[in-house]
Amino acid sequence: MPVGTEKNLKVYYSIREVAAMFDVNESLLRYWEREFPHLKPKTSGNKVRQYTEKDIEQIRLIYNLVKVRGFKIAAARKMLNENRDGAEKSAEVIERLMALRDELQQMKKQLDSLT
Repeated sequence: MPVGTEKNLKVYYSIREVAAMFDVNESLLRYWEREFPHLKPKTSGNKVRQYTEKDIEQIRLIYNLVKVRGFKIAAARKMLNENRDGAEKSAEVIERLMALRDELQQMKKQLDSLT
């Protein structure tokens, strides 16, 4: 019987790792924890933050609203409280479109190098 068929077996991520995932400062993540009540990473006895995949998904939503779409903190908080499903779907669509744009840019570079 296979042990752990998923690619990612890590349960907890440090604040440094999460900050690197989103290319933001650790202080910004701590600020978002104060501003968004749904974002509550586990803390160990010596107050070291431990982020789960669920926490990272919350950060992904917040990042999408604040950094990508340009919402103010209060507007992003309101959006998450009133229409979380819509925010999740919107973030997913934007991620797919950005990935598609990157892929198309790579294809264009390859085509340009042929001429």
